[in-house]
Amino acid sequence: MFATKLRWIALSVIGTVFIAGCITHSAGRDWRTASREPAGLAPSPATTPEAVVQVYAARTVSWRGYFGVHTWIATKPSHADQFTVHEVIGYRLKRTGNVVVVHHRPADGYWFGARPELLSDLRGEGVDEIIGRIEGAVKRYPYPDKYHAWPGPNSNTFVAFVTREVPELRVDLPPTAIGKDYLGLNPLAMTPSGTGGQLNLFGLAGVLVGVEEGVEVNLLGLTFGLDPKSLSLKLPVVGRIGPGGDADPVILPPVINPDTTAANAAPAVSVGDAAE
Repeated sequence: MFATKLRWIALSVIGTVFIAGCITHSAGRDWRTASREPAGLAPSPATTPEAVVQVYAARTVSWRGYFGVHTWIATKPSHADQFTVHEVIGYRLKRTGNVVVVHHRPADGYWFGARPELLSDLRGEGVDEIIGRIEGAVKRYPYPDKYHAWPGPNSNTFVAFVTREVPELRVDLPPTAIGKDYLGLNPLAMTPSGTGGQLNLFGLAGVLVGVEEGVEVNLLGLTFGLDPKSLSLKLPVVGRIGPGGDADPVILPPVINPDTTAANAAPAVSVGDAAE
């Protein structure tokens, strides 16, 4: 009896969010002809010598776009002439056996017709060190040979893993990033922003509390939450309700090497000089 009631509750929740998605999102576009053009959110490498890291989210393709988004990370080291995008693409699993893709494409390109939202934007000399750590985290992603659109691991699981490893990004992934809470066999982890903690069982049920995220409850992979910091409500399908918009650039100062600083502040004195 309890199992039957639970199934009915699950079907009711999924049915409700699906109807809401039909109202708020159009998935009728043909992905083969959909736009992949830049959205004007990323700086031009030709006029931006400093290092840049940006994190994006955009509604995914076909019916899945009713429920969720695809996320990715774009990096550009100092003086590089193009962005490198790090993302997970599901169909690559059958082709190559590895879903992790690191390639050059417009950092802010439309995702098959869906305009991306800029979630994080770090710039400056100090970002080069962060890019190195991002590249290391990408190589350590634990699910390169697995992909499940629901409840994970998927593209959002990948981005959440990397951002946990690099908390300077302080990314609050949207509630429509299904799979961001998938933690595998370990039910405990930092939040994707690195500003709190979460408990989750295989991406299906859990709770999250963080400075950036606020309070979130995960039910069957769907996120319900309240973010006091931005005074917004988080719901499945529709996403965030309240103040929002694309992230503003954050400029990081250069990383100072303590050894170099000490050497510059206190020049070495030879034994002969000391004797004089």
